Amino acid sequence: MAYRILVADDEADIREILRLYLEKEGYEIVEAADGMEAVRRIKEEKIDLALLDIMMPGMDGYRVLRNVRAENNLPVIMLSAKSSDSDKILGLDLGADDYITKPFVPLEAVARVKSNLRRFYALGAGGSRREESEPLEVGKLRLEQDSCLLYRDGERIELTSVEFRIMKLFMENPGRVFTKQQIFEAGWEETYMVSDNNVMVCISKLRAKLEQDGREYIRTIRGLGYRMEKE
Repeated sequence: MAYRILVADDEADIREILRLYLEKEGYEIVEAADGMEAVRRIKEEKIDLALLDIMMPGMDGYRVLRNVRAENNLPVIMLSAKSSDSDKILGLDLGADDYITKPFVPLEAVARVKSNLRRFYALGAGGSRREESEPLEVGKLRLEQDSCLLYRDGERIELTSVEFRIMKLFMENPGRVFTKQQIFEAGWEETYMVSDNNVMVCISKLRAKLEQDGREYIRTIRGLGYRMEKE
């Protein structure tokens, strides 16, 4: 069965070009011209990945993303003419998996879609499972590798696909210090860029999700990187 991709953008030309290129790759495309329609499509249809424009009428992409993350873990790629670091950080902080700046080359968008689908569904989060993996446990944390779900003392914590891969890295190696480069390449599966601050944002987001009981699970090791505490 083909993956179903939601393309949400108020510009018909962009929806059309993305549809053309993505359908050539065998994907099924669902379109939305505004944020409200995007939310409705995600609720009513089985969407495997969403491309969300930030500046949409009715409900902007950030609000759509918040809505999605409240009840869905599908991979989300933000589309925007805004290229500042603060805009990218906001999108990533809200749970986006990737960010494409307009104007973009259509083949780049196709490559990003393929990459995010491969990363997410190869882990068993939405597609068929090749073989079951044992859960990882560190202290009160339990990571279900097949469902990509994290539990803290029995309480479920939703993770994005990037957050899942980073938690998997930490929980497979509690007590080990990882550099920003190692964390980035494990989480995003791309070559690390020296000026990239995605790791800092993602660690901050994970801490906010994990440390509601007052415990520090991921510790900063000054000048080196980060490590997960064993106990």
